[in-house]
Amino acid sequence: MDINTVTLVGRLTRDIEVKETSSGGIGKFSIAVGKRLKRGEQWVDETDYIDCVMFRSLQLAKYMVKGKQIAVQGSLSQSRWETPEGQKRSKVEVKANVVQLLGGERQSQGASHNEIPF
Repeated sequence: MDINTVTLVGRLTRDIEVKETSSGGIGKFSIAVGKRLKRGEQWVDETDYIDCVMFRSLQLAKYMVKGKQIAVQGSLSQSRWETPEGQKRSKVEVKANVVQLLGGERQSQGASHNEIPF
């Protein structure tokens, strides 16, 4: 049996883009996930930028603004296509099952919870 599960904590690189659909909506966002690596005797900070997508329930979208720290749980999904010029392309993104807001600075005072499973 294969397992495809990912959990990330990072900061939104831009406000979420929401597109309404007949099934409820699609939210696309990207998070910056920092890491510290040792190169020789030096520690170096690096950042990975991860594209994510969430479906259906978008109650958190209004709180998902650039700089907000979030946790994302979901699975990796790869898309492959060919350009009109014949070049092969691919993209990996996280299909979010759970998004959780972290910290409190940009949450609404009236929000009773900050985790939404999809």
